[in-house]
Amino acid sequence: MHREVDALLSSLGVNLRAQQLVRGLSIADQQVVEIAKALSLDANVLIMDEPTAALSLPEVERLFSIVRSLRERDVAILFITHRLDEVFALTQRMTIMRDGMKVYDALTEDMSIDAIVSKMVGRDLDTFYPKADVTPGDVRLSVRNLTREGVFKNVSFDVRAGEIVALAGLVGAGRSEVARAIFGIDPVDGGEVKIAGNKLALGHPAAAVRAGLALVPEDRRAQGLALELSIARNSSLTVLGRLMKHGLISARSESTLANDWGKRLRLKASDLDAPVGTLSGGNQQKVVLGKWLATNPKVLIIDEPTRGIDVGAKAEVYRTLAELVKEGMAVLMISSELSEVLGMADRVLVMHEGRISADISRADANEERVMSAALGTSGTSPQTLGRAA
Repeated sequence: MHREVDALLSSLGVNLRAQQLVRGLSIADQQVVEIAKALSLDANVLIMDEPTAALSLPEVERLFSIVRSLRERDVAILFITHRLDEVFALTQRMTIMRDGMKVYDALTEDMSIDAIVSKMVGRDLDTFYPKADVTPGDVRLSVRNLTREGVFKNVSFDVRAGEIVALAGLVGAGRSEVARAIFGIDPVDGGEVKIAGNKLALGHPAAAVRAGLALVPEDRRAQGLALELSIARNSSLTVLGRLMKHGLISARSESTLANDWGKRLRLKASDLDAPVGTLSGGNQQKVVLGKWLATNPKVLIIDEPTRGIDVGAKAEVYRTLAELVKEGMAVLMISSELSEVLGMADRVLVMHEGRISADISRADANEERVMSAALGTSGTSPQTLGRAA
């Protein structure tokens, strides 16, 4: 058995041995083991569902090499992905789905990213980012000289009512760490945060919530949801005190709350009592967003709002954010997607090595300016910068 597995792994061009423990392998190597398992069964068809979601660029390239080698062995591959660049890098034909139905078939070479997005969303791309120009109101979030040694230093900025401010930068620049520190999850060594002019006690998330701050975290499954609990219970976790009568949670009030936010966010769920872990990624994100909006926050921090969700769900998230700022909410959006940053933000704050390296207005923001600031360079082409990101 070991000889057969070693031969199989060798044929995939990977440096793995049959007797290694899977527990200690990287996500990328675990996926290779899954592929080897399928091939050990002489599979003629291999279905790969979001196989690159947690992989780095080199790991993605290795996976693609393996997939191409399988194709040369006459294995048929169904590749499911939200990353449209992967569609063009790997596939010959595509099928586009929307709301559980097939809406379009095409040869990959006959399509463009804009055309795919239009088919997935069901409308023209020029309405994909519904952000309207706004006149910002009073300062809702004020951050001054926020510092955590070795992570970020002297971070200062304001976010006003009716404004979306994007916090951009490369992975490791300190964006999420700043958000966690503002909300009180991570400790800080210095600085000050004010919500609507009132100084916030740092290091206390409960105080942040009471002050009117909400945080939709980067990893919704690990940090934003209790996957085994129902959709309704997850929707109400931030406001349970409001739903209690005589120390007991009112099931009717909880159901009403979940139903109301579900309708507003266009949640697709047949049963609110079903575990939230059974929902798609996009609908899980809507539950996390609704859970925090139920607190009626003054400031919403949303970290990677559309990571790992399909284009249709992205459009719904963008629509919701646009509605929130029209109602006067202040939004701090952390995003690694340049198109999202440029399409939705009124201002772009760019972080480089733990510091804010640029504050760019919506009118002046473009790929080159944002990425140059993120890399601490200038004069580099957007194409080169996109690959670096």
